[in-house]
Amino acid sequence: MRTLSRIRALAMGALTCTCLSIEAVPLTAQEVAAACANADGLAHCGRLIEAIQMQRFPNLARREGSVLEVTLYPAGRSSFVDADDAGNTRSYSLWDYLDAPNIAIIYATRRDDASFLLLQRTNGRVIELPAEPKLAPDLQRVVTADVCADGCSNEIALWRITRDGVRKEASWMPRERWTDATARWKSADTIELEYTTSADGPARTIERRIDQRDWKRVGER
Repeated sequence: MRTLSRIRALAMGALTCTCLSIEAVPLTAQEVAAACANADGLAHCGRLIEAIQMQRFPNLARREGSVLEVTLYPAGRSSFVDADDAGNTRSYSLWDYLDAPNIAIIYATRRDDASFLLLQRTNGRVIELPAEPKLAPDLQRVVTADVCADGCSNEIALWRITRDGVRKEASWMPRERWTDATARWKSADTIELEYTTSADGPARTIERRIDQRDWKRVGER
């Protein structure tokens, strides 16, 4: 489960498209932590990040009350509508933008949990990921680390970006139980994972090549 305290912790530890007027640069860990320092919940944190991103990408999205509208390319819009029904509270906020693959990242919350939606602006397709995606240097994949003390899959996953959509390509689970992890790309074929376990001690770091045999490829049993 991705609680607000986990979002803050990940932020502290997670140290070009012609249709937009400025180059996309992800918020720094310090910017995310500072923006959400006094947030009273996941949805509020998302709105605070969105306020920053709306200024950085003025032509990407707009908000009308409970409706977030993201522009598609070359034309059209995709709408995300907050829900406040009993037992099904849901919110959507603009989180980031990946310029080369032309993907908007939407931060979605449902009660006390959160996920990330990837919206391909060229075709309007949306896929939900369990954790914040990190774009590979070759712009062909993203990696997610769905790891936390309780309520997560404890899975590291690779997702392939194509013109037709974003699909899960492979996954890997550590043998021991991790309580937290962040993923980043060291190169186009190597991921660096910083993680902690239930045992006391400092965070550790390992590297994994995406061609290692112990990745479970989608379709394999």
